[in-house]
Amino acid sequence: MAVTHTTDATFAQDIGEGLVLVDFWAPWCGPCKMIAPVLEELDGELSDKVKITKLDVDENQATASQFGVMSIPTLILFKDGQPVDKVIGYQPKENLANLVNKHA
Repeated sequence: MAVTHTTDATFAQDIGEGLVLVDFWAPWCGPCKMIAPVLEELDGELSDKVKITKLDVDENQATASQFGVMSIPTLILFKDGQPVDKVIGYQPKENLANLVNKHA
């Protein structure tokens, strides 16, 4: 499975089932660009455990506001639609893998 993109309109459906890691990002954000290949690698390694999706905060402000996203990148891990963990800023792949495995 590849990293997908979500919007305000599809967010609830996209996170509703299983483990979903959401990357709250923006195109102009340097650290967001740095974490993108890390998320692609993580998706390749853990696609059986977690779905990874990205939400552009400039285009989808309602969802970002709903979850209190003030800095980007913010990554929130959802389990069956409920937030279970959150990290802010660039994270190495090992940290994100540990985050996912903790809740898988």
